[in-house]
Amino acid sequence: MNSSTIPDDLISNKIYFIRDYKVMIDSDLSDLYQVKTKRLNEQVKRNLNIFPEDFMFQ
Repeated sequence: MNSSTIPDDLISNKIYFIRDYKVMIDSDLSDLYQVKTKRLNEQVKRNLNIFPEDFMFQ
């Protein structure tokens, strides 16, 4: 297994169903990518054009 590969079960355990939508919490995503939550959110906001419209909500 490649050290940059995240096991499927680890990801699956961080996906929640809220009102019939699959949702991941930003802190869980930042843990998976080993970055601070603040930095993840900054990068998403700076690069909105590369993310799907429904990628993020607050």
